[in-house]
This record gives sequence, structure tokens and C-alpha cells, in this order.
Amino acid sequence: MSTQDARRAKGVAAFNAVYGSMMTAPDEPTGDVFFELMLGNLFADIWAREGLSLRDRRLVLMGAIAAQGEADVFGIQVETGLGSGHLTEEQVNEMILQLTQYIGYPRTTAIRGAAGKAIHNWKKKQPQTAL
Repeated sequence: MSTQDARRAKGVAAFNAVYGSMMTAPDEPTGDVFFELMLGNLFADIWAREGLSLRDRRLVLMGAIAAQGEADVFGIQVETGLGSGHLTEEQVNEMILQLTQYIGYPRTTAIRGAAGKAIHNWKKKQPQTAL
């Protein structure tokens, strides 16, 4: 296996650990230069580093995304965080309360809406338990 193949495999493993509850990376190169660079740079070199857990990295990312007002991307992180077990619904709601004080109420309104939608979507995918 070449160094490039090993780096891609590391990126695929990290991508799947982060987003596997919603989407998985293809095992073979896609030909999509943007996606392949993201696998190598972002996932193989950053997400796969030691020093922070995937949960910690997700929390840092969610704070940055919220500060930029990227509600849709925040929702993706909520849903994948719930799906991976990195976050609970209560933790998401607590994070939003914490963020409100730093990013402001208007921006948080959109973030909160996206989080609510993501939580709803995640709950719909959960197996129903019989009474």
C-alpha cells in the first residue's frame, strides 16, 4: 500500500467515525478532487490526530460553526453527534445555552432551530420499543 493509499484509508476511517451515522466515505477514490483533499487533509491529518477525542473535536467544530451562524452545518453535527454517541440531546441543549451567551440570541435562534430539526430526525431513525 502506497503512502497516499494509507493516508486515504486513514482519512476514510476518520470520516466514517465522525459521520458514519449519516454517511460513509467510499472505499475507492471518487475522482472528486475536493472530497479527496478533504479526506487527506482534514480527516487523515486533523480528525485522526491524537490529543483530542473525536467528541472533543466535534465540540470545538460545533462552537466554530455556531459562531459563524452556519445553522445547517450545525444541524449535521448534532445529528451525527447523537448517532455516534458523542452527544446526548441534553448535552446539545446545554451547549446551545452556553453558546447563546457568546454568539448572541439572534444567531442562536437559527442554531437552535437546526438542532431541534436534527434531534427530531435522529429520533425518527431510532428503533421503536414495544410497550
